[in-house]
Amino acid sequence: MIDDPRAFLTGLFDAAIAAADPEICIAANLPAPPKGRTVVVGAGKGAAQLARAFERHWPGALGGVIVTRYGYAVSCERIEVLEASHPVPDEAGLAAAQRLIDTVSDLGEDDLVVALISGGGSALLPAPPEGFTLANEIALNEVLLASGAPITVMNAVRKQFSRIKGGRLALAAHPARVVSLIVSDIPGDDPAQVASGPTVPDTVSRADALAMIDAHGLELPPAIVGHISGAAESGVTPDDPRLARNQVRIIASAGVSLEAAARAARDAGIEAVILSDAIEGEARDIGGMHGAIAREVALRDRPFARPVVVLSGGETTVTVRGKGKGGRNTEFLLGLAQTIDGVDGVTALAADTDGIDGSEDNAGAFADGGSIARLRATGGDPQAFLADNDAWSAFDRIGDLFVPGPTGTNVNDFRAIFVR
Repeated sequence: MIDDPRAFLTGLFDAAIAAADPEICIAANLPAPPKGRTVVVGAGKGAAQLARAFERHWPGALGGVIVTRYGYAVSCERIEVLEASHPVPDEAGLAAAQRLIDTVSDLGEDDLVVALISGGGSALLPAPPEGFTLANEIALNEVLLASGAPITVMNAVRKQFSRIKGGRLALAAHPARVVSLIVSDIPGDDPAQVASGPTVPDTVSRADALAMIDAHGLELPPAIVGHISGAAESGVTPDDPRLARNQVRIIASAGVSLEAAARAARDAGIEAVILSDAIEGEARDIGGMHGAIAREVALRDRPFARPVVVLSGGETTVTVRGKGKGGRNTEFLLGLAQTIDGVDGVTALAADTDGIDGSEDNAGAFADGGSIARLRATGGDPQAFLADNDAWSAFDRIGDLFVPGPTGTNVNDFRAIFVR
């Protein structure tokens, strides 16, 4: 018997986070020590926690530098931790990207580079091509973030406008061996997509990126499109012989975390089903779809029998049309809340596993069959909040934001819908 659905869902979120604990993931994936030096580089919202865990478990000497989002740093003894802006790059990120390149540029074939990569690294590693500035990369990111394009499309474009992404950092480390330990926040867990793959080559070409720009109607600055379509190299390919000794390991992912949450639910006596760990699409529409499933379960005991918790992961997108506050998880929930309006016995939690959803300090929010009625009781119009991309304000009004703080990891979005 679950007396407090929100506490139950919070426990499932905690189980998902624990499954991606850097201490556990790093300890199980240490590479063999090299004859020469060990140098650690890294980027992402969970990079500092990964670096601290690596220090604790590594048997020999090491040094290096990583970059994480402002407010996400933790102290390390031998690895320097830098902070920069996310999701829009800044000067600190520009300097950090160059530091990573410089750190690996004088190594020999007996040296080892350990790359600790997690989601968020794309914004934290701005390194525009020669002849371009940080302002150009900021303009690129602002268009991509507002476009509603899938993360794989955004990263494909970013790689064609960078001196560090798309395997270029690994190339800078040659002839040293590079072992990439990656916490995946990408639907499908393609390591080349996480943080735009600074140490992982990709099969996506310049022509592919141009086709994506056209297919998604991305209105990029002409100079950037000209660079991608002109003399720029497509990037580093997987068959590049200089990368033959390198290794890539996914050490944590949404799928593993969802399985952990499902086990925690069953331990509490509640059946759990996982729809997918790779759901993409417009957040409000995916929310409506999840809400329709929850409504069907609540009213007709199909396709799953009550009580049940329905889990899913992946990364939805938000096409920015308004000027409100929020992120993809709160917008997902506002879409879901409208679909389950008035339905008893349904409670949902959607949250980003890094602890921050969008522009504010919440990871996500809670919603239930009474959310819309409570919002209207405050004078709020759910459709107006959606039209202005202002889901944060909607859930703030009714006191339903979920604020766990930075988690130290990042395995994409976590969604759990409990039907009693």
